[in-house]
Amino acid sequence: MRYVAAYLLAVLGGSENPKNADIEKILSSVGIEVDSERLTKVVKELNGKSVEELIAQGREKLSSMPAGGAAAAAAAPAGGAADAGGDKKEAKKEEKKEESESEDDDMGFGLFE
Repeated sequence: MRYVAAYLLAVLGGSENPKNADIEKILSSVGIEVDSERLTKVVKELNGKSVEELIAQGREKLSSMPAGGAAAAAAAPAGGAADAGGDKKEAKKEEKKEESESEDDDMGFGLFE
């Protein structure tokens, strides 16, 4: 990810087709050691492509992926049977607390009556 980010920074800096040295310079300026194999692969894959088009393609791919809500909903039924008892008990406790608070308000007298 850091190589892609550095590549994008180089493009934003005015270099349409950044070289390995350009990206190495960016990464070394913030103290990141460069793995030349990975860097070469990133430059080779991205070189000559429009950054705007790559971002658009990435957005399309991300939009087709399920979000966290769907995964959480799918996982809930698996543990739902075990949790159901605990949820009911908590709900009853909350109801009892609410009742006791309302009883305090109706003790037969009010401060401003």
